[in-house]
Amino acid sequence: MNSMFKQALYLFFGLCPLWVGAQIQWPGDFLPHPLGAQFTPHHLLVDYFQHIADQSDQVQLMEYGATNEDRPLLLAFVSTPANLANLEAIRLNHLRKAGLIPGTPDPALDRAIVWLSFSVHGNEAAGAEASMAVVYDLANPIDPRTQAWLQNTIVIIDPALNPDGYSRYTHWYRGVANRYPDIHPSAREHREPWPGGRVNHYLFDLNRDWAWQTQVESRQRVAQYLQWMPHIHADLHEQYYFNPYYFAPAAQPYHDYITDWQADFQTEIGKNHARYFDKNGWLYFTREVFDLLYPSYGDTYPTFNGSIGMTYEQGGHSRGGTAIVLPNHDTLTLDDRVTHHRTTALSTVEMASNNATRISEQFANYFQKTASNPAGPYKTYIIKGDNPRHRIAEFMAFLDRNGITYGHVASRTNLSALHYQTKETLSVTVNPSDLVISAYQPRSVMVQVLLDPVTTVVDSLTYDITAWSLPYAFGLEAYASTSKIQPETGYELPPLDNQLVGVQDAYAYTIPWESMKEAHFLAQLLKAGIQVRTTSTGFQLKGREYAPGTLIVTRADNRKRPHFDEEIQSLEREYQVKVEVLPTGFTDKGPDLGSASMTLLKAPRVAMLAGEGTYTNETGQVWYYFEQRLDYPIRILYPDDLQRWSGEDVDILILPEGQYDITGSVAERLSSWVRSGGKLLAIGDALSNLTGHDTFGLHYKANTDNNDPEPPYEDHTYANAERRSIADANPGAIFSVAVDDTHPLGYGLGNTYFTLKIGTSAYAPLEDGWNVGTIGDAPLISGFVGSNVRPKLNNTLVFGVKDHGRGSFVYLVDNPLFRGFWEQGNFLFSNAVFMTRN
Repeated sequence: MNSMFKQALYLFFGLCPLWVGAQIQWPGDFLPHPLGAQFTPHHLLVDYFQHIADQSDQVQLMEYGATNEDRPLLLAFVSTPANLANLEAIRLNHLRKAGLIPGTPDPALDRAIVWLSFSVHGNEAAGAEASMAVVYDLANPIDPRTQAWLQNTIVIIDPALNPDGYSRYTHWYRGVANRYPDIHPSAREHREPWPGGRVNHYLFDLNRDWAWQTQVESRQRVAQYLQWMPHIHADLHEQYYFNPYYFAPAAQPYHDYITDWQADFQTEIGKNHARYFDKNGWLYFTREVFDLLYPSYGDTYPTFNGSIGMTYEQGGHSRGGTAIVLPNHDTLTLDDRVTHHRTTALSTVEMASNNATRISEQFANYFQKTASNPAGPYKTYIIKGDNPRHRIAEFMAFLDRNGITYGHVASRTNLSALHYQTKETLSVTVNPSDLVISAYQPRSVMVQVLLDPVTTVVDSLTYDITAWSLPYAFGLEAYASTSKIQPETGYELPPLDNQLVGVQDAYAYTIPWESMKEAHFLAQLLKAGIQVRTTSTGFQLKGREYAPGTLIVTRADNRKRPHFDEEIQSLEREYQVKVEVLPTGFTDKGPDLGSASMTLLKAPRVAMLAGEGTYTNETGQVWYYFEQRLDYPIRILYPDDLQRWSGEDVDILILPEGQYDITGSVAERLSSWVRSGGKLLAIGDALSNLTGHDTFGLHYKANTDNNDPEPPYEDHTYANAERRSIADANPGAIFSVAVDDTHPLGYGLGNTYFTLKIGTSAYAPLEDGWNVGTIGDAPLISGFVGSNVRPKLNNTLVFGVKDHGRGSFVYLVDNPLFRGFWEQGNFLFSNAVFMTRN
């Protein structure tokens, strides 16, 4: 065993060096390198956990899923042999005690449950390295302290939440590092290339995805998490290398619904960590950053599920390598980083064991109290049943993934409720066809955190977005009421009842354009070579109204397909969308189906930029949208390729968010390509790359609206500089957008769209273009926006189109694909891809 680790163990935990009789091997004896001397390839990390499980009767290993690159996702359950033999009974008893499943709990089965998550960011690799030391310590049969802890404690270890990112980083580092570590920060081994190992295969930040679960790793992990619902969850990260260690308690703002018990016990755990850090003279800090507001982190998501959720941050990150010099001229090693993480992880287990009865009782009280007396003002949330069917279905799937129950009323009920769309309190009738979510359920806090129309922010110095209310994200007409309704359990959408079986010789088929479900279906039609049109104006046929954007598949356009009807019906059965049969092209009102108003859609050949200069997460969001949401091909180019790109075999070029060169000959090349029929689709910060060229028609808004600014922040001391700066910040808030839904970019959105606006960029409406989505004079719906920023955003462009020759520029000022969870934004992006001119 590495001598530093042995010394650390003796200093921290007073252990005697009695290692001879153990069957399990210390990681440094099992691996081809000493633990902390080199990064461990993921397959060897997996092998080590398998070794521990094979050799110890105190460890059970579970493979709970796989990544996009087919690497295994693991959980190690560590406790006494007796507890592990009774593991399922302990789990069920724990859920019964919290009221999450029916049944009478048995006090004899009460155990403290601790979940330790390592390296959700793959290039914060010291966490995964430390997981091997932690599982060894806990499983070591001659370690008296850990053996005592496990008598009343179940420890669940996820050694690498992001295996693909971890592998990307560790393989890169092992390939470029010097034989003897170069500690200078400018050395190659401290400068990880794009896209870095922080993110998963699709370049998503998995630590922002706990609630949304857009990614395969998150969905599989959270499914297991909700089966266990630990009392304590610690998420072990790394931060910039010259920062001291950070542990709980967290910084403000805390969400209003976090209980005093949760906040206070965080502090108790932090003081226990401090005891060990003080003893060894290690620097640390608490309470300054990493707040508890945004609900999709590895600390907040467990917190809103009743846990003591905490983030731990060791200095290091990708810049750390295996050794790096610090500003104080000390050298931080990987060995140091592993030791620190090992210490807080074991200290967490110690606190759980020492307070097992207390945390078990408090956890049960949390759920009993919140289910009977919800924390927030809104007790009932109503999603109207006449919302587009597939939007409701996506929303239900989201609730299911998060363990949130919902139902319906048996008969019509009247109540007073806030209308999300208008922010007015109205008298509303709740019908049996409406989806009803009651806050009177065990996961009450999660219900209210996710669905409240407005997030209460007690401190505006926040680390992330401040608004996310799901009815806005899913584009659903909804109401929130302070009145209690106890709905009947369950909700079923009405059957599609397409009645296509046996249909032959249909004149045309129509599909409503309402959600991502139809966008996915359209992508499959186009991939299959089926010709599709969309109506640019509404029409009426056989008493039915068909809105602009409705998809129309005519026999005439597909007359060379001998099995036309069978193909449409087969795709309808596979993708389960609403398909109607039209027996004629002669409409009752509006243009006939052969009119020029029925625009023929093409199967676009799509390319995007990715690489140095593009933002990693935002680039991945586009990639994920095409491959996983649409199942549609996309070509990926480097930004430098534009220097010699002809564009002759591409119909749409997507500029993801980033800072890269679109000037000079590149700008002229793109302008010429669009003029010849191409479509340039720019997202978010990519628009800033286009503002210097007249062809693109983009201009920042002149800040002339702030005629009556907020009074300046009174405290002008140096200490309050950061707080004063928030007047110029917008971490993320929801704004109301007026939509021209007669334009193809607005099809299916209705006349109002709710945008998640992040940042302060404000563009003037296009002087020579279509301002399809704009913010007016009173746009803020929810969230914090700095006093100097808010008036700047009034009367600005959110999305629009500028025609150019036979092609067009499409501008999306706010990234509609942000983190993949803004479902109505995904649908807006589908309009930009398929419906707008090119």
